Amino acid sequence: MTSASSPLPLLYRDPWLVAINKPAGLLVHRSPIDRHETRFALQLLRDQLGQRVFPLHRLDKPTSGVLLFALTPEVARLGGEAFYQQQVEKTYLALVRGYGPQEQLIDHPLREEDLPPGAQESPAQEAQTRVRCLARVELPVAVDKYPQSRYSLMECHPLTGRRHQIRRHLKHISHPIIGDAKHGKGAHNRYFQQAYGAGRLLLAATRIQLSHPVHGEPLCIDAPLDEVFSRLIRQFGWTQAVPHSWLYTEEK
Repeated sequence: MTSASSPLPLLYRDPWLVAINKPAGLLVHRSPIDRHETRFALQLLRDQLGQRVFPLHRLDKPTSGVLLFALTPEVARLGGEAFYQQQVEKTYLALVRGYGPQEQLIDHPLREEDLPPGAQESPAQEAQTRVRCLARVELPVAVDKYPQSRYSLMECHPLTGRRHQIRRHLKHISHPIIGDAKHGKGAHNRYFQQAYGAGRLLLAATRIQLSHPVHGEPLCIDAPLDEVFSRLIRQFGWTQAVPHSWLYTEEK
């Protein structure tokens, strides 16, 4: 596990790019929404490497997983263009309430959230996420109004890049992510925290695939899940649903 003084786990590094496994609870950069925060992936990685770094995309503060940075402004421009043109494939895992659909394209436009007071609301923007159910479990526990409680492990591929897109899309189809304080269900969030010690948002960016912005070769970077998420997958008997290398071990 990454402590406050531990270096950020590096997943990939070459002369142009570096990728880290961002812990849940860490902001990518300063944000007016979290003014009290003093630790940011951008500054931590800059200090760790001793050079400037340029984030190519974002992960929400409570989301863990692969986060890619450029090491020069020119590579940042090239890489940023690939993200803007939707030429990057991103894979996430989410643990959700209920039995999720076997496979579905969620095509649901999204409006901006958390607008400042007095700001004019803009039209909803196009947003699509492809989801696939990897595993399911039914627990003999009455968390909500039913005598049993059902949960699913979902693989998610956002085809657009709207803020909180995966979280909002899964809520839209009535399968909110466990641990989502804003879009989820409090009873299920509390159950996972009390029964499993899982107080985090159970959403992780596990893989990113793109053509290298400098030489064009295919690049695939995987991020192992943290101890909390991995423990749940093992407890629910879902280890065959994900690559073994994605599961946390003490040796990592």
